[in-house]
Amino acid sequence: MVINIFHIIAIIGLMSIISGTFMVCMKKTIRRKYTYPLLILGGACLFIYSIYINDLIFIILQGIFIISSIYGLIRINERHGNKF
Repeated sequence: MVINIFHIIAIIGLMSIISGTFMVCMKKTIRRKYTYPLLILGGACLFIYSIYINDLIFIILQGIFIISSIYGLIRINERHGNKF
């Protein structure tokens, strides 16, 4: 079995999403600072992988996931008065 760059990107994306999900249970300052960027990074990596495997449902799912993560980041920054 050969692991190519797209498989590595997919693994990074999956690990980022798992890490971001676990951070939801942590302190609010850590959660606010790292959770959404990790989710966005993971979603972007899996979006690239979904394009590579040419799976339309997966592409749409990851696009919606990235948009919702960006929206969450914007909302939490507005709530706490922080800029990007």
